[in-house]
Formats: sequence, C-alpha cells, structure tokens
Amino acid sequence: MSQPTTKPVTKPATKPSSTEPSLTVPPFSVISGAQVQRALTGREKEIVELIEATYKLHGAGDSVNPPSYFLRFPDRPSSRIIALPASIGGQVRVDGLKWISSFPGNVAAGIPRASAVLILNDHDTGYPFACLESSIISATRTAASAALAADRLSRGRGRPTRVGFIGTGLIARYIHTFLAGTGWSFDEIGVHDLSTDSAAGFRCYLEQSGTAGQITVHESAEQLIRLSDMVVFATVAGEPHIGDPSWFAHNPLVLHISLRDLAPEILLASANIVDDVEHCLQANTSPHLAEQLTGNREFLNGTLDDVMAGRVTLPADRPVVFSPFGLGVLDLAVGKFVYDEVIRSGELHVIDGFFHELRRHG
Repeated sequence: MSQPTTKPVTKPATKPSSTEPSLTVPPFSVISGAQVQRALTGREKEIVELIEATYKLHGAGDSVNPPSYFLRFPDRPSSRIIALPASIGGQVRVDGLKWISSFPGNVAAGIPRASAVLILNDHDTGYPFACLESSIISATRTAASAALAADRLSRGRGRPTRVGFIGTGLIARYIHTFLAGTGWSFDEIGVHDLSTDSAAGFRCYLEQSGTAGQITVHESAEQLIRLSDMVVFATVAGEPHIGDPSWFAHNPLVLHISLRDLAPEILLASANIVDDVEHCLQANTSPHLAEQLTGNREFLNGTLDDVMAGRVTLPADRPVVFSPFGLGVLDLAVGKFVYDEVIRSGELHVIDGFFHELRRHG
C-alpha cells in the first residue's frame, strides 16, 4: 500500500504564542477527473489492498462513519443526492465528505447517472485541503470492494468460473476491470440488462478488454442466474425484482452491489455478509426488508471484516450474498491515495488565496 506523503503547507495564519499549538492552514487544491483516472489506472491490486486495510481499520474502530444522509425530491422521486461524511485514522488520517448524486434520467440524455465530489479535510485543523472529482473514486472503491469480497468469500467454496452481470453500466464495467486486474478469468461471462443498448455496449467493452471467456447476452435474469457461479448485481433498482429462491439452488456467490434487487426470501435462504451492519440495515435495502420481515438480524452471518479475520466461516451448501452499503471511509482512503499520487506527479493545482479571512482580528 502506498505511503501517504506530507502535503504542502502555507505559512501560519497567525503567529502562535508559546502556549498555543503550532497549526497551519493547508492550501486548497482541486483535482480533476482526468487526474483521478491517471492516478488510479492500472493500480487494481494496490487499491484492493488499500480497501482491505481500510475495512480492517473500520472493524478495529479506528474510523468514524455516521449514517449517510439522503436528499430526496418530491418532484423527482427517482433522483437523490447522498452525503457520506467520514473520518479514518491509521496512516491515512483524514476526514471528509462525499457528495454524490444519482439521477437515473440522465442516462436517456446520454450522460452518466451519477456525479460526485469528494472533500478532504485536514486532520489537525479541519480545513478542507482538496476537492476531487469523485464519480471515478466512488466507482473504484465500489469495484475494489467487490473484487475483495469475490476473493475472500469464494475461498473454500471453489473459485467461480462463470460470472453473470445484471445491470451493465459504469459500476459493472469497473467491477469487471477490477476482477480482471486482480487475476480473475472466466470461462463464461453472462450479461443481462433491461436496456438492450446497455447490454450491447457492455458486451462490446468485454470484447475490447480482451477477455477470453465466452460472452452471452441473456434475455432473462433467471437464465443468467441459473448459469452463473458468481452473480453481480449493479442496477439502479429501487425495490426487489428477483424473488424466486429456486433460481439460486446451485449456491452461487452473489455480489449484491446495488442492494435492492433481491426479495427478503432469497436472503433468508442464503448466508449473508455485509460491510457494516448498521449502515446496511436502513433505507429499505434488501437486508433491511429482511429485518423488517423477520423482526431480527439472525439471517446475517457477519461482516466482510469478520470473514477476513476468521471470525465467520461460510457454509458451502447455501448461496452467499454480499450486500455492501458503501462506506465513506473507503472513499476517503482512495481519495487520499489519489491526492498523494497527484502530489508525487507534480500536478497538484493549488487555488491560491482560497481561504482569505485567516486573521482573527483582521
């Protein structure tokens, strides 16, 4: 994992007395999407290791990750903007906020559904020191989490050789990229999307990526699920649309990234792993619906950190479903990684004088 560098600092805003701590206001920088992409491209293994370390820090309590806040709109019920505040310790030592919007109607207009920025705050002063384009960071941390879960949750069960993608947008593309970049290869790749154009576009991406596996576009989700050892859900579904547990009778590994695809009955017939219990059991996710249906959380086997630490052993005779809510600390870790890489490249764009009123009495 890359070691963080010391960020540049300006002169102190005020001259401290001998009894006051010596603090400086960090310069404020803006990092573009192009810079983010350059910092992350080809670093899949390194980012997965970073995500693994971050999950361990979170599991050890060296983080603050309050509930996400959902801004919803009565006149635009399918759209939302989510605030994910967080703080992480360890070697990262940064606070911050991801502000990410999801407007599904964008897709019909030919622009991406999601857009985001990430603000990084200085650990000691609280001053923001960077604003990063974050749709790429968000997709990266989501894909790295999925690749990590695919590895950890398949150990002892046999490595899947047939993968199926339900939902074929940017997140699905990033997940496939991270699987391929961390050593996965598949004999068969299944594709299903309600949009035939999206399915065709994803198939074209797979062919151009040089994958050796046979690619099949399935007309139905049932056909894809029954023919896959690992199923990746990366849709924009707002409520369950898969409800028959018999489709999973062959006990596949399910990366339930979009969180609201599966009816509670499927989860109750499966082993269930989440990233964080309290976060996942809210906002009418499928695990939250299962809790509402049963009145308890006994259907949960534990967290991904529990599995990595050996506190949870997964059964071989049930489907395994990984439902990650998506933790803000993951965005912070990847964002700080990008910030450090941009500094190393010498391309950090500092906004001179961004913080203007720095003297208490003028």
